Amino acid sequence: MTKLMFCALLTVVAMASSPARAGEAAADPVVGTWKLNVSKSTFTSGPALKDQTRTYSQSGPSISLVMKTVAADGSAATSRTTYQLDGKDYPVMGSADYDSLSARQIDSHTAEFTLKKGGKAIGTTSRKVSKDGKTLVSEMKVTAAQGGPADSTLVFDKQ
Repeated sequence: MTKLMFCALLTVVAMASSPARAGEAAADPVVGTWKLNVSKSTFTSGPALKDQTRTYSQSGPSISLVMKTVAADGSAATSRTTYQLDGKDYPVMGSADYDSLSARQIDSHTAEFTLKKGGKAIGTTSRKVSKDGKTLVSEMKVTAAQGGPADSTLVFDKQ
């Protein structure tokens, strides 16, 4: 009888902890700090970047991004957003090109985004973390604030 009660207790404990684990969001592999590798990046149209550092953090299903960029002309900008991979719009602060984004998860290492300005879609971007977690590739196609296209493939190294 004691063995049966012990097994029952283990079952209850396991079941009680399962919903808590099921409700937790899995850590996104993008979480961490990423530094632009300019030599591996390509800028098909629009000006090249001198530098960019992206810092991603996660709290539950929400992912926060702080992006520090140095443009070709040496000007610096910092943009910030907190979003979820649920297809809803989230505000972006500090970007001249877009003021909101919506995101959806494609697979465990890939997400796609629609960038918007004043509610109107102005471009798309995607991010894919390599299976080994050391490289982040971001492909972006936007109509920049100056009105011209800006297409790029940015390659980042995990810091």
